[in-house]
Amino acid sequence: MNGIDRITDRIRQDAQAEIDQIRAEAEAEAAKVRSAYQAQADREKSELDGRSEKNAAEREERLVSVAHMEARKVTLSAKQKMLDEAFAKALNQLCSLPEEEYVETLAQLMVQAAQTGREEVIFSPEDRRRVGKAAVARANELLAKAAAPDFQLGDSKVGALLNKVATSVSALAQGTAMLTLSEKTRDVRGGFILADQNVEVNCTFETLVRLQKNEIAGEVAKILFS
Repeated sequence: MNGIDRITDRIRQDAQAEIDQIRAEAEAEAAKVRSAYQAQADREKSELDGRSEKNAAEREERLVSVAHMEARKVTLSAKQKMLDEAFAKALNQLCSLPEEEYVETLAQLMVQAAQTGREEVIFSPEDRRRVGKAAVARANELLAKAAAPDFQLGDSKVGALLNKVATSVSALAQGTAMLTLSEKTRDVRGGFILADQNVEVNCTFETLVRLQKNEIAGEVAKILFS
């Protein structure tokens, strides 16, 4: 599973996990509203029965209609709030991945986003310190494997080392697998920015989650608001 697919899948899982809770809480709140209005309608109907059965029925109908509208407003508001919280939770979980998984996810994203293989990778100050070197090195390793053939120089440790060196040399000769860790940093939650002179590719988790939210929000909302 590639980097973007990992993120998309995690967002979908987190959003889906919230759906049952959203429905239960919203419907419970809506039921309270309907119950309150129905109780008021029953009381007023009883009081008006002696004076005018017609007026009582009309008043009850109006109260029931208002109750349904208020219940729907409460339900929609609660569901929208929980939907926003689901995507915020997805972002938090992405930024809190275990370090090894985080490095691999970043590396996969770099491979997908790199156009030349010679870009600078800009992280947040914390990510640059914590995972920057490892993620860039892993991405270059993946780019080198994709660009160069397997030389099959043996299965021993020496052969494996020679394979790795030959692959790297071949990739460098093709001008790829040369991503570098930028000295610059940006104020982002997670992910990175690829910079190649004046061109930047925004692969921050905030941006990726927002894009995925726009893509799947309609699908999730259809489930929630049905």
